[in-house]
Amino acid sequence: MNARLQSLPVPESDNEVIRQHLPRAACGYVYDLLRKHPVEVRVVPHRTTKLGDHRPPSHKEPWHRITMNEDLSVYAFLVTLLHEIAHLRVSTKLGERAQKEPPHGQAWQREFADAVKPVIEGSMVPRELAVALTASLQRPRAATCSDRKLLLALSRFDSNNDRLLYVEQLEVGEWFQLQSGRRFVLGNRLRSRYQCIEIESGVEFRIHSLARVVRLDPD
Repeated sequence: MNARLQSLPVPESDNEVIRQHLPRAACGYVYDLLRKHPVEVRVVPHRTTKLGDHRPPSHKEPWHRITMNEDLSVYAFLVTLLHEIAHLRVSTKLGERAQKEPPHGQAWQREFADAVKPVIEGSMVPRELAVALTASLQRPRAATCSDRKLLLALSRFDSNNDRLLYVEQLEVGEWFQLQSGRRFVLGNRLRSRYQCIEIESGVEFRIHSLARVVRLDPD
């Protein structure tokens, strides 16, 4: 699915694509943010390595592009989209100088806070999530999945919450499956990640302790 938002006003068909993935209370606010910029929002299949991303304009595409995982809950979609909009705003304000800024440095942190505060103040999300978002603004992390308290708050709204566990909830030696379908055996913890061996290939991977997975019975 694509939502091409390049000029004012945003076409209704584009609004409908985004509406399907956002909490109703936040739709108008998000539309207002997006219609200020030439941007394409693309909803894509699940990716293990990221929830969303932003690409600035290029010679081939004179607009910003944001891609979002389609399997996010409406609240995870909202927070991730605001995260990427913060990147967009840094790119717009700083231009080429944005490349010299840390990806999630002070410029991004300011823009993320500015984008999130109206969501909290406008009661666009449940109270428990608003509390986690408020705490996250005290020390914004590089990605939603890096903020443990925020991730735990968001996970309560997953539609498939009953099936999924965090990697850190498994025991060493247990088998598990990522949402991509790849299967692993859990190894030792190394700070925020675990050493995991892919069952089919035997290759070692480092998987984040807060990755959502399904526990498996050994074949």
